[in-house]
Amino acid sequence: MIKPEQLFEHLLTHYRGIFATLFLLPVSAVHGAYAGIRNALAFRLNSAPAKHDAKVEAVIRQIEDWKNQGAKQKLCTARSGWKTMSEMVPKYKLSHRKIAVDMYDLLEIDEQRGIVRVEPLATMGQISRSLISQGWTLPVVPELDSLTVGGLIMGFGVETSSHKYGLFQHICESFEIVTAEGKRLKCSASENAELFYQIPWSHGTLGFLVAAELQIIPVKKYIRLSYRPVYSLDEMVSVFEQASRDTDNNDFVEGLVYDRDRAVIMVGKFVDAACPDGPVNAVGRWYKPWFYKHVESHLEHGKEGLEYIPVRDYFHRHTRSYFWTMEEIIPFGNHPVFRALLGWALPPRIELLKYTETQTTRRLREKFHVVQDMLMPIRHLKPSIDYFDKHFRLYPLWLSPMAIKDNGGQPGFVHPFRTEEGAVDEMYVDIGAYGTPRKADFDNASALPLLEKFVIEQHGYQALYARTCMDRKQFRMMFDHAGYDQLRARLPYCRQAFDEVYDKVSSTGRVSPVEMRQLEKAG
Repeated sequence: MIKPEQLFEHLLTHYRGIFATLFLLPVSAVHGAYAGIRNALAFRLNSAPAKHDAKVEAVIRQIEDWKNQGAKQKLCTARSGWKTMSEMVPKYKLSHRKIAVDMYDLLEIDEQRGIVRVEPLATMGQISRSLISQGWTLPVVPELDSLTVGGLIMGFGVETSSHKYGLFQHICESFEIVTAEGKRLKCSASENAELFYQIPWSHGTLGFLVAAELQIIPVKKYIRLSYRPVYSLDEMVSVFEQASRDTDNNDFVEGLVYDRDRAVIMVGKFVDAACPDGPVNAVGRWYKPWFYKHVESHLEHGKEGLEYIPVRDYFHRHTRSYFWTMEEIIPFGNHPVFRALLGWALPPRIELLKYTETQTTRRLREKFHVVQDMLMPIRHLKPSIDYFDKHFRLYPLWLSPMAIKDNGGQPGFVHPFRTEEGAVDEMYVDIGAYGTPRKADFDNASALPLLEKFVIEQHGYQALYARTCMDRKQFRMMFDHAGYDQLRARLPYCRQAFDEVYDKVSSTGRVSPVEMRQLEKAG
C-alpha cells in the first residue's frame, strides 16, 4: 500500500506543472494581493516614516540582549531563508541567533535631492509602482518584482541600464546600518566612507541594513525598443558591445542568445509618447506571450522590429516567466489558453517552489539544472559564449552590459578590469545562464568548478546568490578582501557576530531545500 507521503512526493515529482497550477499559483496570488494592499496603505497614510525609528530601536535592543547574554552565537536576520532568490537555502540560520528586521516600507521621496529612502525589504515591484505613479524611477530596476533592496545591495543587482549607471549599489547615495556593537550609523561617500564602500556584496557580514537612499530620475511613459536579430557570433559581439558603449543614445541594452550564432540585441530609449513608426505593446499583460518567446520571433522572421513598451511593462518583462525557467516548471504556461485563463497568477512564489522540491527533483536539479550569473569583462564576451556553448549548450543566455565603478579609492570586492596595457575598462557584461544544459553527459559536479576557474582566469566575478563551488582560496582570488578584512578587524564585535561572506554563500552555509526541510524537522 502506498503511503500518503509517497503519493504526495510522486505527484510533486511527476505532475509538478499541474500541482503548481492548482495549488502554488492561487497561494502566490493571494499573498501578492495582500502585500500590495499593505504596502500601498502604509505609503499613502504616511505611517512608515513615523514607525521606522521604532523599528530600528527594536533591532538595537535585540543586539543589546545578545551582548548581555554573552554574545555566544553568530547573528543573522530572522527573515526566512526560503524567501531568498537562490535555489539553495541558508543552513546557518538554524544555528545563528536571529535578529528580526521587519522593514518593508518606502519612507520618503525627496524630489529636491533626487532620492527615495526605503527599508531593506522593499521590493522592486513595490518601488517601481510607487515611483512611476509620481513621475520617477530608479536608474537601475532589476527585473523581477520580488527582488528586495537589501538583497540587491548585500548581493548584487544588474539591469539593462547598468551600462550607464553601473550596478544597483552604484545608485545608492547612503546606507543606514546597525552594527554588531548596537550602533546606528549612516554611511555615504562623505560619512563613514570606508564602511559605505564595503557594504555592497558583504551579505550582511558588516551589520544589519535598516535603510538606504537610492537615486531617482524622471521617468517617461514608454521605452522605444528596437530588436535586431544577428546570425553570427562575431556580429553578435560587435553589435552588443557597440550598443553597450553608446551611453548617449541608448538608455537600455539587452541581448538574448538563442544559440552560439543566433541572438537578438535590443536597445531602448525613454520617450514621452509613441510614434507611428511602431506599435504599442504592453508585454506585461497576463495574456501576452512570455517576453523571451516574443523576442525569439524576430529571429524566426529575420526582421528588425520596433515597439513602444509601457515603462513598467518593460522593467518587469521577465517576471511572469522568471526569464525562461517557468517553462521547466509549467511546460504549458505559455500556451495561449493558459495565459488567457491563469496568466495573471504567474509567477508562483520562489519559496513555495523550493519548499515543494522532492528528493527526485533535488537530484535532477543538483546534477543538471543551472542558475548562474557570471560578470565578465566585455572584451571577453566572445570566448565566454564559446565556453558556454562548448561546456553547457544552455540557451537562451541573458546578456546585460554594466559599468563596474571603482570604490572611490577604497579597496573593495569589485574593481575595474585592467587591460594588459594597464588601461582601465569599466565595461562588463552579465551572462545569465538559467535552465537545463543540452550538452551530452552534463554534470554540475564537474561543470560548475570548471566554470568558476574560467571566470577567475578571465578576471570576472560570480553572482553569489548562485551555487558556489569554490574553496576559500579561490574565492579570495575572485574577490578582493583587503579592505573588507581590515574593516571587520576594527569594527567592535563584528567578527564575533558575523560569518565571513564565504561561510554564508559556500556549500557549507547552504543546503538543498529537501535537506533544509529534514534539518528543520529534526529541530
